[in-house]
Amino acid sequence: MLSAGTPLKRTLSLFDSVPEDYLHFGAGDQFRAKEVQGFLGLSREDVARIAAVSGKSVRFDDAMPEPVRERLEEIAQTINMVAGVFAGDVNKTVAWFKARNPLLGDVSPRDMIRLGRYEKLRKFIINAMMEARDASRPPAPTH
Repeated sequence: MLSAGTPLKRTLSLFDSVPEDYLHFGAGDQFRAKEVQGFLGLSREDVARIAAVSGKSVRFDDAMPEPVRERLEEIAQTINMVAGVFAGDVNKTVAWFKARNPLLGDVSPRDMIRLGRYEKLRKFIINAMMEARDASRPPAPTH
């Protein structure tokens, strides 16, 4: 369900749930949650909403609430999955997340995340990648 006319460079496999870190968000102890917030232009209130925590508790230091870290890491992985579709092109990835998409109800992927619809967006992305994979396979032989 990527934007119409977008050629898929890669398709989804079992191990793509941990994609290459095209946007340099890091992982584990090196994860930079603030970079994800900045990439999407999320306010503290947006982060609180998507992580289901109090806005007062949102912080990006060693005392970051675990729900904030977990949700932003999931979002970072999804952003990098999309970057993989665009062969690591950061500019195309940024544009895709900011552009209103008619296949997403004329809402941008960024706004879907901001409005708490991340899981729905993730499923759209995964389904689109699986459809592209299936469409690129040669037909099964008939016997």
